[in-house]
Amino acid sequence: MKDIDWSKLTFSYTPTDYMVHCHYGNGAWGELQATKEMTLPIHVAAAGLQYAQQCFEGLKAYRRADGTIGIFRPEENALRMQASAKAMYMPPVPTELFLKVVTLAVKKNIEYLPPYGTEASMYIRPIMFGTTPKVGVSPASEFEFCVIVTPIGPYYPAGFGTTPFVINRHVDRAAPLGTGQYKVGGNYASSFRATEPAHEAGMGVLFLDSLEHKYLDECGGANIFLVKNGTYCTPKSDSILPSIINRSLMDLCRDLGIPVEQRHIPVEELGEFQEAASCGTGAAISPISRITDPDNGVVYDYGEDAGPVCQLLYKTLRDIQFGRSEDKHHWCYII
Repeated sequence: MKDIDWSKLTFSYTPTDYMVHCHYGNGAWGELQATKEMTLPIHVAAAGLQYAQQCFEGLKAYRRADGTIGIFRPEENALRMQASAKAMYMPPVPTELFLKVVTLAVKKNIEYLPPYGTEASMYIRPIMFGTTPKVGVSPASEFEFCVIVTPIGPYYPAGFGTTPFVINRHVDRAAPLGTGQYKVGGNYASSFRATEPAHEAGMGVLFLDSLEHKYLDECGGANIFLVKNGTYCTPKSDSILPSIINRSLMDLCRDLGIPVEQRHIPVEELGEFQEAASCGTGAAISPISRITDPDNGVVYDYGEDAGPVCQLLYKTLRDIQFGRSEDKHHWCYII
């Protein structure tokens, strides 16, 4: 294991030893390559650079209580990446190949996987992009599928904290019938003009639906859920990325006897909820202390401490990921 102060890891990139990649050309996937070189020669006219023909994923590996190493629900990431690839007119990476590349990337960098007990993990970033040189607007015929990994610390090194959010009606995250339900880079780059000013003010951004600006959409780059009288509520929309963590939390709610609603949530209903949180791979659950609606001069307050449902779901999910409790859904892929 590498000589790293695991307690000081943050959610940022730490260089590791190997990248694993696979080339697609002539209608077929090539052989896997594990290399210590973290850069690839790419033509400046590559379709991935010129026209953003790319997609990516994010998942994590954990050292578990029994000494095994598990990756959380990678098959679901493979399926989601296949959907994103099809939307961007790229060849989907078969699930078997996805799992093989991800597993090899973890194994080749195993000394960077944080030890059990630190609550740290290994973040896994698969990415695929078109490499064919293009000037005319048309899709690539050659692609590169790469996986890098990096050790990351717990999202809350000082404890399970809350973050304030602000509603932004002046930037749309994704258009109806657009790419909001896919994990593609353009969705995130186009949101920076809203998220970065908010981050500088110590807040996250809550985007509304792009058609009417009436309903909750997503929290920056994550899904949102809220708790109303003990019921787990999360927005329903074709423009929202289908978060694997959000779906897992809904399954856990059903296991725990917590009612679940996935529906349109109007802004005006925010005052009726007792808890709110964003959820995604990075933090799992990030409780929201308050949501400010600057256009209407309203602040919806949920408290400076995580609520009981957020705390219960966070502990339940983390215990499964780290092997401290039964994985009855078989979510953890043991390598």
